[in-house]
Amino acid sequence: MPSITQYYGINGSVPFHNVDVLCDNRLYVDPHAVRLRRSPQPFADDAIECADSFLSEVTRSVIVGTPAAHQRGERLLQRFFEPWETRMGMAEEGFSGHGGASVVGSWIWETLNNDVEALVRVGVLRQIEDLPLFVNGVDRDITSDVTTRIMFGPLARFTESMVAAYPEFSTGAHEVGAFKRQVWNPTALEWDEEIFTLPVADGKPLLLVPDGWARHTLLMSAGRYYETSVLSFAQLEQAVSTSDGKLILTPKERLKNQAGLRRGRKTNFLLTMRAFENEEDLLAYFKRFVDGRYDTGDSVGKNAA
Repeated sequence: MPSITQYYGINGSVPFHNVDVLCDNRLYVDPHAVRLRRSPQPFADDAIECADSFLSEVTRSVIVGTPAAHQRGERLLQRFFEPWETRMGMAEEGFSGHGGASVVGSWIWETLNNDVEALVRVGVLRQIEDLPLFVNGVDRDITSDVTTRIMFGPLARFTESMVAAYPEFSTGAHEVGAFKRQVWNPTALEWDEEIFTLPVADGKPLLLVPDGWARHTLLMSAGRYYETSVLSFAQLEQAVSTSDGKLILTPKERLKNQAGLRRGRKTNFLLTMRAFENEEDLLAYFKRFVDGRYDTGDSVGKNAA
């Protein structure tokens, strides 16, 4: 299958993910990677503003708690249509594979409003990249789909800038077209619509993703959170101090078999709350761990272990 540069005859390196044009690519837009990379500008800052204002509005709906607020929060989460324009992800794992955007939005809302409401109310869960740590069924595919739709405006404007920079997108047999798409408006705090000029590849619009915004794995995944911050906290909870002041820690492999500590998002939630009650923010610790190991040159996540 041809990559974008092969399809359009573009020579040299490009500042976007050079994915195959005619099929899904197993790359996923990672909101935490966008947050850490913070380039290109102004698109990265605009994208983060969209992501943060969106989840802030949803969590505010949880906290307000009125029927009208609940209706609004769930409605905002039900507007994630399959973002096939990027050619990223896997169709069978995205919204289509889970019953559609409204179903996915409803189960995220139910989790925020019930299972992890305490995290929302104390302000621990406040970024899009926090969702896969606690919401069952939300992994790299759904996270990528949700992120792409929330950041669609900045992504489309980045794509328009690339069309202007590379004439190959609109010369010869290649063409661009005007497409009306749903976007998140961070000022109005509502879904809106805009018209964008996008390349057309194989008869379908193409949305370019800046280099470094997509990965094979999420920087912040439920499993990585569990293996690092959650189990480390459990080790300290059960640590025994010797007479000479040393701590004896239970090996993580043994902790995994204990009731209440088995792998899963429920364990992630329970220990995150237990740590918070002891004035420790496990999520903040985890983000510092992830940020410290982030490689700005690792654009596709090969070193995400």
